[in-house]
Amino acid sequence: MTDLLAVAGLRGGYAGTTVLDGVDLTVAEGSVMALLGRNGAGKSTFVHTVMGMLKPYGGSVRIGGRELAGSPAHVVARHGVAIVPQGRRVFAPLTVEENLRVAARGAGGPWTPARIYEVLPGLAARRTHRGDQLSGGEQQMLAIGRALLRNPRLLLLDEPSDGLAPTVVDRIAELLEGLRDEGMTALLVEQDLHLATRLADEIAVMQKGRIVHRTSTDAFRRDRPLAQTLLGVGTQPSGPGGDRS
Repeated sequence: MTDLLAVAGLRGGYAGTTVLDGVDLTVAEGSVMALLGRNGAGKSTFVHTVMGMLKPYGGSVRIGGRELAGSPAHVVARHGVAIVPQGRRVFAPLTVEENLRVAARGAGGPWTPARIYEVLPGLAARRTHRGDQLSGGEQQMLAIGRALLRNPRLLLLDEPSDGLAPTVVDRIAELLEGLRDEGMTALLVEQDLHLATRLADEIAVMQKGRIVHRTSTDAFRRDRPLAQTLLGVGTQPSGPGGDRS
């Protein structure tokens, strides 16, 4: 399989501090990679750097063979990358319809607002409601729909289950399973180990800004002692929170 995302020696962080300390990671086209790790490991920093929201100190980020390290987010987006950020970040004063129209502006492809409403009928029922009138689950669905309207080659998902009830997480999992089965390439950062192993083809574990383990999801499930060592008691990473360290 061809690598759609290829990251090598990536270094980066915030305000001169080093969070990413030489990250090497590839994601094959048509696959889902789950990036796991304890809080503070650098997972969200990694996603933000790949997306161009943070400028790296060094290293390579290639999307489809094109070097994009250091490119701003709008350039990375033009090359087929979309992000579902932690905390949703929908436009609170805008309606669902307006949020989707803004996202669809200038984009072309199979994902349209009409298709989003078809796949997410709950949003269709709330199309005239403002972003700040939606539940957390509805905001997450809107954030995913907004990202899909960019018709991405690579979807970055940063903690999509964060703060949501189990029934809502299950609905999000069903949506993401459908995207995976359609061949969407995705990098999933997730604290919910059950969701990560449900969706991903491969698992990578980050510690202190480096990838320390990578394996198939099946192999990861079978080696519970290793998972416990890498991720903590019960193989479940600790509760929600950012990755700045």
